[in-house]
Amino acid sequence: MRATIAVVPPPYAAYLRVYEPLTAFPADEQEQWRRYVAGGRAPSRQDGPRLEYDHAVRQILLGRLPDTGEQAFVADRAPVPLICPWRTALRAGQGAEKFAEGMAGVLAESFLPRPIAERAQADLAAWRAQHPQARSHIETATWSVPVRWFVLFGTGDQQLRLDGGGREVVYVTPMAQARRRAARALARLRKGIGDDAVTDAVEELARWLEDFHPRSVVELDYGGLVWLFDADELRNDTSVSDVAAALDALAAGDGDAASAIYQRVSEHWQRAQLAQTAN
Repeated sequence: MRATIAVVPPPYAAYLRVYEPLTAFPADEQEQWRRYVAGGRAPSRQDGPRLEYDHAVRQILLGRLPDTGEQAFVADRAPVPLICPWRTALRAGQGAEKFAEGMAGVLAESFLPRPIAERAQADLAAWRAQHPQARSHIETATWSVPVRWFVLFGTGDQQLRLDGGGREVVYVTPMAQARRRAARALARLRKGIGDDAVTDAVEELARWLEDFHPRSVVELDYGGLVWLFDADELRNDTSVSDVAAALDALAAGDGDAASAIYQRVSEHWQRAQLAQTAN
């Protein structure tokens, strides 16, 4: 009897994605993605997260992907397409590890039984051995956007769509610009607050960006979080400009102003996060 998996994906997640030029991949993978693009198989940003979640669950429970195989988001930009691979086996295994580490053993096992967790860890180890140079092109955050992600973008990078039943808030910037902004933010944080959890988080983010091709594109997608706000709140969202203002205040030596602005951004996203525990 074939196992049937009913999947209801959690929609309330945001995504930080890196799209690399086709030429950034190894030759065999270039050919794989060239055929993928030519076949028009790439899902949209709207449909992709649901499929991603379905694939990740199947990877963890069954140890394999659906027959459709590996997927990617594609940005059609001349002269070559930009590819954001899902790396489902890698990210599903990492997600299972993180879930197990974040919960008490007995509680974790009630959601992810030990045999499945152990197999997921073994699958992840095997996948890493076969793909030693591979890295995740996608960072995911549920119920909130991490404040550190906003340092990579400017207000002019926003793509806002609010029409009929559709909503989308996306920021897109060239990799070179994202790296410059991360470096500037890191310098100001080190000077203004020194070694701190916020500084460490931005440094980790900057290091992640260094793994990718310099002509890549970085994208922040609010994903399903857009449904936690009404249309006016999305239009008036100032998270990107507020984070920039907080960093400017740090550079000017006004730590109190920087702290107040940062707190305002954090509280904005904490209010969204409260929906996680709402009945």
